Amino acid sequence: MSGYLAIRMRYGGAALHTPPCIAGPSWATPKEPLRLVERELSKDDPDPKALCCYGLLREDTNKVMLRFVDGRAVSAVTISYLEWVCGRLAVEGKRVLVMVWDNAPWHVSRQVRDWLRAHNRAALALHRVGKGGVQIIPCWLPSKSPWLNPIEPRWIHGKRAIVEPTSTLTAHELESRVCTYFDCEMLDHIAHLSA
Repeated sequence: MSGYLAIRMRYGGAALHTPPCIAGPSWATPKEPLRLVERELSKDDPDPKALCCYGLLREDTNKVMLRFVDGRAVSAVTISYLEWVCGRLAVEGKRVLVMVWDNAPWHVSRQVRDWLRAHNRAALALHRVGKGGVQIIPCWLPSKSPWLNPIEPRWIHGKRAIVEPTSTLTAHELESRVCTYFDCEMLDHIAHLSA
């Protein structure tokens, strides 16, 4: 991945963005703190301009469930991620997912809210006939309140642990470092579907 790693972690969703014109941080002088420097990227760079990482911190296992997507966080990808999470949790016999979320546009969009309503109706119908389904209960956070998010400190420490001060990481290197840091398997990327 070309570009500086800016991690914006949100409840249930996280975005690892690499702006196209910014490269990995570099040292100005030995006495100064780590600083970002703007670099031109090659037009033939095969890596995506942005790599988005969705993550959910599980309180029961203290593990993070991660999935990547080439591109930015959008509602359709959020829905795909939630379907994947619910599928995994259903296999474990879980019935309810209480999710703490901020007001990121890809969390509060009409498309996501409509999907949540439909999903929860379907999950409740499955429960009535004795089959597994995971109901999602979103807990919306007030604006500008990252300290209320239990996953936020992990994202911050993760960013600091994987950043490379002397070079630019490829998308594969970045993904590998994130998965290693959070001790999770590298899975195929979520398909970036158009709405």
